[in-house]
Amino acid sequence: METRFVEILDSTLRDGEQTNGVSFLPHEKLMIARMLLGELNVDRIEVGSARVSDGEKEAVKMICRYAAQIDRLDRVEVLGFVDGKKSVDWIVDCGCQTLNLLAKGSLKHCQQQLGKMPEEHIADICNTVHYAKSKGIVVNLYLEDWSNGMKDSPQYVYQLMDSLVDTGIRRFMLPDTLGIMNPLQVIEYFRKMLKHYPDTHFDFHAHNDYDLAVSNSLAAVLSGARGLHVTINGLGERCGNAPLSSVQVILKDQFHAQTNICEDKLNAASRMVESYSGIAVAPNQPIIGDNVFTQVAGVHADGDKKDRLYQNDLVPERFGRRREYALGKTSGKANIAKNLEELGLELTPEQQRRVTERITELGDKKEIVTQEDLPYIVSDVLKHDAPEDKVKLVSYVVSTAYGLKPGANIKVEINGQQYEASATGDGQYDAFVKSLRYIYKKYLDRTFPILQNYAVTIPPGGRTDALVQTVITWNDNGRLLRTRGLDADQTEAAIKATFKMLNIIENELNQQL
Repeated sequence: METRFVEILDSTLRDGEQTNGVSFLPHEKLMIARMLLGELNVDRIEVGSARVSDGEKEAVKMICRYAAQIDRLDRVEVLGFVDGKKSVDWIVDCGCQTLNLLAKGSLKHCQQQLGKMPEEHIADICNTVHYAKSKGIVVNLYLEDWSNGMKDSPQYVYQLMDSLVDTGIRRFMLPDTLGIMNPLQVIEYFRKMLKHYPDTHFDFHAHNDYDLAVSNSLAAVLSGARGLHVTINGLGERCGNAPLSSVQVILKDQFHAQTNICEDKLNAASRMVESYSGIAVAPNQPIIGDNVFTQVAGVHADGDKKDRLYQNDLVPERFGRRREYALGKTSGKANIAKNLEELGLELTPEQQRRVTERITELGDKKEIVTQEDLPYIVSDVLKHDAPEDKVKLVSYVVSTAYGLKPGANIKVEINGQQYEASATGDGQYDAFVKSLRYIYKKYLDRTFPILQNYAVTIPPGGRTDALVQTVITWNDNGRLLRTRGLDADQTEAAIKATFKMLNIIENELNQQL
């Protein structure tokens, strides 16, 4: 099969920002753009819409300055409108070089939304295109609602294309604006477009209303599309757009197409956008979900150990991740053996059996068991001479009062030496951690791990007296640690998780001495 190259446009900063509740600050847009262009190596990025706000203009200017510095300004694009000179002037003022012009791709939109006849709309488009070209701006054209246009008014689509195909427009971008298409329709409509306009560059822009955005994107490439539009984590209006991570692996593995995407940066980009957008990635989201490289069943761990029997081409290292083996009631000996091996813990078969029974018991109670919990379970079950905690909480007081910032006073013992500190913070736990950070910096001259993620759950039913489970993910110089605390009080649960993490690190340091 001939290797095809597919151009990738990422619209996280434009269409992705249309996700309900998502609004990126200008510096956040810049950081995402730096990730997309500088690390992921996306071919093109759509970074905003013309004339939206002063903040949008500031963000676009910042991104264009950055892109110019790394000689990639031609990859930055802005959505503009058929509004005479206004959008073009706005884009020029931002220092951008590419306009993605939004035109109407269906007769219904043209007549009912604009109240114009096709000839009038075409004339308006031509005026904007000619003005943009006079300003040195490259023009790509969106045919908004193209999918309905091909379904209900194909002659209008052809009339539009006939009038515009020789005007110097670089790309014609065909969106399934309302997410109504299936792969068979995508194939049919794309083939019709390419039959009429065989030398034209067509992009496809999918929406996920029927959960077909990825399938439709592949169908478009199979039918001759040269470019695909995606977003990080599938962000976008309503059900979102096609997620870059899924589109990338399907193009490469299922269609053997070539892109410029650096796959080992997909996870880092996902985490960044997840953080800035506030939209959590589902744990089972392919490629980027927390659980997708976690084997749960013990038989799978056993098969992997023997000859990777339960692995496919989507190996975690390809995406800058690693495979994990979950601990729970279905773990079995193989999963637990894998985790013990990674931790460097050696147990006799009888000891391993008892640990397995304890983990199964915890799993029956629906408690989450992490790899970081395993040494504590081993110590608890076997009652052997496991090393005592090196980091202990001697005493603490946290307080909160109306009109005052929460505070914390703490006393801790680290390797037999006691230290005290106090701090205020944005919450009781924040004040507690700031006190710890102060101790580690002033007395130990050490950096304190960065809190990466903080999740709180309670059992179903929502009782006020329910146990609170806090799972905290820490970044310790690039290594992720996930620890869990369980208590009736949320702050206490978080503190337990924190001290588990500190003891893991302290025990490792002591072993190195």
